[in-house]
Amino acid sequence: MAPRTRTRGVTLEDIAQRVGITRAAASMALADSTRISEKTKRAVREAAAELGYVPNSAGRALRRQRAGAIALIVPNTSHHVFGHTYFMHVLTGVSSSANAHDVQVIVSTNADEAGRASAFERIIRSGTADGVIVTAAPVDDANVETLVASGLPVVLLGNFPYLPEATSVGADDVAASRLVTEHLLTVHGRTRLLHVSGPLDHQTGIDRREGFLAALAGHGLADEAWVVEGDMSEESGAAAVVAALDSGRPFDGAVFANDDMAFGAMQVLRARGLDVPTDVAVVGFDDFGLARTTTPGITTMRVSAEQMARIATDTLFAILAGQQAGPLHQELPVQLVTRDSCGCPAPFPRGQAAAPWADTAVTP
Repeated sequence: MAPRTRTRGVTLEDIAQRVGITRAAASMALADSTRISEKTKRAVREAAAELGYVPNSAGRALRRQRAGAIALIVPNTSHHVFGHTYFMHVLTGVSSSANAHDVQVIVSTNADEAGRASAFERIIRSGTADGVIVTAAPVDDANVETLVASGLPVVLLGNFPYLPEATSVGADDVAASRLVTEHLLTVHGRTRLLHVSGPLDHQTGIDRREGFLAALAGHGLADEAWVVEGDMSEESGAAAVVAALDSGRPFDGAVFANDDMAFGAMQVLRARGLDVPTDVAVVGFDDFGLARTTTPGITTMRVSAEQMARIATDTLFAILAGQQAGPLHQELPVQLVTRDSCGCPAPFPRGQAAAPWADTAVTP
């Protein structure tokens, strides 16, 4: 069949329906993604030729006329986003860079967890953003790859090993989690460790779990590894420790994938008559502020989400200005910050929260 002239109504959706695949798969096929089979790619290209489809490249549109805004896509509900400290730090970092460039920030979230594609599609279709920052996307979210393939300038917050062609800014969560776990093993002699992970459909949860497991394996304790999945909320940390205590399996240390879960767990331990750190040494992750104000203060890995977001946004503006070509992954340093939840000497008597300047920080 001879190719017909493209009409205004021909879209990726038309191609997807012709081939019998999803719109995301059609986009990835046209972008020559390795996640799409050669057979499907051929079918998509043939359908595109028959329908006369020509991609409406967001990148070309941007070069013609700027929208004067960038988007922060968080494929979660707004309740989830604005209820977590991490996202407030990210928004602050993105906004500080955007303000310096006199550009607006559009925050795109989802109405519900089931329809996470809407946060992406709203930005791709509207043409209201010159570029995009993405954070907190699950590893199985094909919308991220669709966005990267769309031609719209994109910088991802976090680690995306399955998208080497994408530009991203993150931290070495595996090494960081291993370091804080090693601290309990070597400095405090704790050998029966519990790890409460983040969601294991997110790379952060996977990497922080892997660092924990690597530390135990390095000390011949692989068989003792105990992992319970949490969701980064205070409530899930508390629930994980309740379940662990009720199981009767002993543990003398706990490594949490963030400080919120560590705080929830410490409340449960206290309610059960257990002392932190005497009975159970506790460490967290992130150091967004909570860890400095608890009693005892929480030993944690300091990761600057605000700095990470600011660097990601600066990188996005460099791409828009034509100052950066090709994928780039930047890795921020992390710090082990010791306080008294693990058994390290407290800078203040127990019962008083340590001031931020009194922390002991170690950079791996």
